[in-house]
Amino acid sequence: MNSAIAHYWEQADTLGQLVGWFLLLMSVLSWTLILFKAWTFWRIRKTALVLQTFWLAPTMTDAIAMLRHADKAAMFVTLADTASAAVDTGQRATTFSAHSESDEVLTRNLRQELQRLTVKLESGLTLLASIGATAPFVGLLGTVWGIYHALTAISSSGAVQIDQLAGPVGEALIMTALGLVVAIPAVLAYNGFNRINRITLAELDGFAFDLHAHMSQSPAKC
Repeated sequence: MNSAIAHYWEQADTLGQLVGWFLLLMSVLSWTLILFKAWTFWRIRKTALVLQTFWLAPTMTDAIAMLRHADKAAMFVTLADTASAAVDTGQRATTFSAHSESDEVLTRNLRQELQRLTVKLESGLTLLASIGATAPFVGLLGTVWGIYHALTAISSSGAVQIDQLAGPVGEALIMTALGLVVAIPAVLAYNGFNRINRITLAELDGFAFDLHAHMSQSPAKC
């Protein structure tokens, strides 16, 4: 396999080599995103497992401190900080929202923070989906161009035999295989991360709802 790739690379022209470098770049980007997102989601899921202990703390200050220690990805704790700041009239005394009802400010701030966290969770997934969707076609382009290049070289030599044709065409098909090698992990990772995203967003939404219910009913005790 390695010798076939090396032989194809030696025979490829500038366009064929550019396709190969582009597939390599897509692979590096894909695996960088996969490893980074996997590490991020692993930290988020660890925090979600201990989220129930938030409501067992004696005070909101203790609960936020506990969550800040556990939430290394800074997802759930930012919602708690946002809710705590929204009901603190001293922190918004110099803004026009000081004249708004605390419940309105709390709802607006939690909604804005949820939107920010949604963008943070989905960052990189579009690129991962694009790599998974386009890598096979990039590999196919390399294959088509490689076959064309091989046929042109063979036809210029005069008589064409099957053994002369099989080698260059087989080597050109390697580009299609490389495109699939790049695309398959990206597609699988994208689908897996999307599922984790849905679960995490549902938990964030539920946590925001619980915070809103608690803060709006008893802001003086928070």
